[in-house]
Amino acid sequence: MFPSLLKAAAGILLAAVCMQAGADTFGNLADDFKKAVAEGKTTHLVDIDNDSLLLKKDDGFYTSGFRYTQQYALRDAAQLTIFGWRIGQELYTASNINLPPALVGPPDHPYAGWLYGGIFKETHRSDGTYRKFGIDIGCLGPCAGGEWTQNNLHKLISQPQPQAWSKQVKNEAGAVLHADIAPVRWTPGSSIDITPNLHGRFGNIFTDAGAGMTLRAGWLNQLPDQSTLHGYVRVDGRAVAYDASLQGGYFSKDNPHTVKPKRLVGEIELGLAWSDAPFAVTASVIRRSNEISGLSNAIGAQNFVRLQFSYTP
Repeated sequence: MFPSLLKAAAGILLAAVCMQAGADTFGNLADDFKKAVAEGKTTHLVDIDNDSLLLKKDDGFYTSGFRYTQQYALRDAAQLTIFGWRIGQELYTASNINLPPALVGPPDHPYAGWLYGGIFKETHRSDGTYRKFGIDIGCLGPCAGGEWTQNNLHKLISQPQPQAWSKQVKNEAGAVLHADIAPVRWTPGSSIDITPNLHGRFGNIFTDAGAGMTLRAGWLNQLPDQSTLHGYVRVDGRAVAYDASLQGGYFSKDNPHTVKPKRLVGEIELGLAWSDAPFAVTASVIRRSNEISGLSNAIGAQNFVRLQFSYTP
C-alpha cells in the first residue's frame, strides 16, 4: 500500500509541474528547444559524485556518479529559460568491494550501474523561484558499463579492484520522468535566502517524492547565470516507492540478489558556490542516510563529495 501511495504522490507532483508549465509548452517544445539552441547562451557542465574524494580506500553503496550537461539559456526581463540535454552514469556496489561474489548478498547493496541520457527544461524567475522537468532514458545492469568504468578508474587512482561485478543486477531498459519546483523564496536579509522545494521521479528505475530546503549566505545571485560567491546548506527528505539499484529493474527477473529499500531517506549537503563568467564551480560534501531496509544507519549511511564545473563561452 505505501509504495503505491508514493508512486501516486510522485505522479501528482510531476503532473502539477507540467500543468504549471502550460499546456501549450508541450505542443511547442521541439520548436522552443530549437530556438534555444540557435539563439541561447550555451553552457557546458560536468558533475562528479565520488566517495573516494574523501580520501577513502573503501568504496560502497552509491560510490560514483558522472554527468555531462549541455544547456541553452534564453533570458528576458522576468525570467531565464533553459533547455538542455545530458548523459550520465551512476555506480553502486556492496559495502566492501573486496568481498568475493560468494559473500555478496542481502542485506548488502547489490552491484548496479545506471547509464542514461535525457532532455530537460528549466524556468527560473527573478524572484528566485523555479520549476524544472525532464526525462531520462537509459539502461540498468551490465549494459551500463559500470564494471569497465570502476575497474579503469581504480587502476588510474591506484585503488583496489572491485571483486563482485559478476553479481550485478540484470539488464533492463529504463525511463524516468523527473520534476523539481520551488514555489517561493524567502529573504530574511540582503545576504541570506531560504528556498523550499518539492521534487519527484517516476519510472521503472526510480520512483520517489520528496521535499527539501536550501539556505544560502553570501554574495547571492537571483538567476543561475549571474555572478555569486556563497555558502549553502541543503536538507532533503524523500519517500521511496521504487529503487532499481536495490530492487533490480521493475521488469527484470532472476537477479543475483536484491534488497528492500528504506521508505524514508534523508540527506544534508554543505557546500560553496562560485560563479564569475565564463566559469563556475560548486563543491560540497553530502551525508546521506541509510537506503537499505535491514541495515542500521551506522552501517548504511554514507558520505561523498559532489563537484560541478561549468563553462559558458
